[in-house]
Formats: sequence, structure tokens, C-alpha cells
Amino acid sequence: MPIQPMKYVWMNGAQVPFEDAKVHVLTHALHYGYGVFEGIRAYETPRGSAVFRLTDHINRFYESAKILMMEIPYAPSELVEATKVLVTDNEYPSCYIRPIAYLGYGEMGLNPLTGTTDVAIATWPWGAYLGEEGLAKGIRAKISSFKRHDPNIIPPAAKTTGGYINSALAKAEAIKAGYDEAIMLSGQGYVSECTGENIFIVKGGVLITPSDASGALSGITRRTITQLANDMGIETREAQLLRTDLYLADEMFITGTAAEVVPVSSVDDRPIGTGEPGKVSRELQRRYFEIVTGNNADYDHWLEYTKG
Repeated sequence: MPIQPMKYVWMNGAQVPFEDAKVHVLTHALHYGYGVFEGIRAYETPRGSAVFRLTDHINRFYESAKILMMEIPYAPSELVEATKVLVTDNEYPSCYIRPIAYLGYGEMGLNPLTGTTDVAIATWPWGAYLGEEGLAKGIRAKISSFKRHDPNIIPPAAKTTGGYINSALAKAEAIKAGYDEAIMLSGQGYVSECTGENIFIVKGGVLITPSDASGALSGITRRTITQLANDMGIETREAQLLRTDLYLADEMFITGTAAEVVPVSSVDDRPIGTGEPGKVSRELQRRYFEIVTGNNADYDHWLEYTKG
């Protein structure tokens, strides 16, 4: 999915033309991976472009920075407003949004406390991350040989740039083996998350997702789906899951801002349930897309419109 050039990128307080959005080769984050980021989506709605849970994402952005002891030199409200203006000016009613904060040029070495923090925001059109067929029919996943990193190695609660080397290795392994996505286990052998998505299973009518203690990111889409399920009267739980719990699930799906809500048809070549997307998965997926596209007034408070 190559990035399409956009008109502007927001960098350190100002919009700059796409071709001028550059960093120095000696930027600290390029050498040591010291940075944090967010993934956000804007959707075209009947009222115009709206960013889904923008403030929640920006708040998590600052939480990630706090974990890394990075000082972002802008207030959250400034980044919220900058995002809305950028989406409007780049003229993509539906797009993916990438805020990033990273240690910039000027200091080198492993001590991050003396560096300066640069901040940028970019937007680009991005379709179904795991493909339209994956959304409709489900994806094939495998348990990765790469473990999810431990909270005392790289804190999974922070969306760190360097931390996603872990996910990239697992993703490459799965793709080369002929699967769509990888599932990572914690060091203790419990199901954690996919390379960029949270995991849900349905068993006996109960919706279950791995707890944060398993190394899973506290995903905003995960919180959204949990809230929707509760509102539908579906019992939800956080629990530690074994890989065999996935094999024996009635249904399974994964969630994330980029992936949205995607059914899983098999894990390690074992069909999940019938191998087709289940009723709960389908209904939660349907409601999610209804909400993000501005077609469910009950959840309109999650949409932040770029104009008015």
C-alpha cells in the first residue's frame, strides 16, 4: 500500500509542502527508534469529514510520550486542531492520520534526556488494511515464533516507533509463510495481540479479549468494541488466553484503527467455528462502520468533525 503524496505535512507547528517534509540523516530516532506515534482515521460522513475518537487518540499519544519521558512542546488541543485543519487542507474526506513525536537532530548517544522532540502529522488515503476480502470473509492467521515484548523490556502501553520492529518481524514471517497476519504470545505463553491489532474471541456467547497484562496495547478500537458489546447486552471479559483457546473459539476477530474490525477464519490452519465470520463478529463489524461513517446518532460523540 504505497503512500500517495499529499499537499501538506504538519511539522513542528506549521504545514509544509509534502516534498519539503524531511528530517536529517542524523536524526536521533532514525538511529535508536526513540519516538511515539498514533494511528487515527477520518471518515466521510453525511456531515462532512469526521475523525473517529481524535481526542482519545491524541491523549494516548501524550501518555506514550510520558512513558518515554518525552516532552511534546504543544498542548493536546493544538494537535487536535492541527489534525482537523490538515485533513481539510489535504482534501481527503476519508484518510489515515499519523501523528509522530521523535527525538530529532542535534544530540547522539543512548541518553534520550538531552534531545529535542520534533512532532509531525501526516494524512493519506488508506483502504482496508487487510484487504476487502479479509473484511468480508475473514483472514488466516498463525502463531508467530516472535514473542510480544515484555513490559520491562519495552512497555507495550506505549506506541513506540522502535517497539514495532517486534511486529514487523512477526508480520514478515506470517506473510512469507502464506498467512495474512501473525498472532504474538507473551513471554509466559499467553495470547497477546496481532502485529497491529487487538484480539477478540467469542466462546459460549461471551466476548473475551486478552488483558493488558498479556502485553496487549489498550486499543481505542478495542475499547469501542467492548462498549458496543456491552450496549448490546453481550457479556465481555478480559482474560489470559492460551493458543488453544483460539483454536476452540466459536468466533474470532481482530480490531485496530488501520484494520478496523476483521473476522479471523483460521489460526494455524484450524478453522475458527465454521470457518466463516460469526454472527457476533458480523454485527459488531456492521455497527462499527455505521458509527464511524456518521450513521448512528447514539455514538456521534465519538466523531470530531473537521468543519463546524
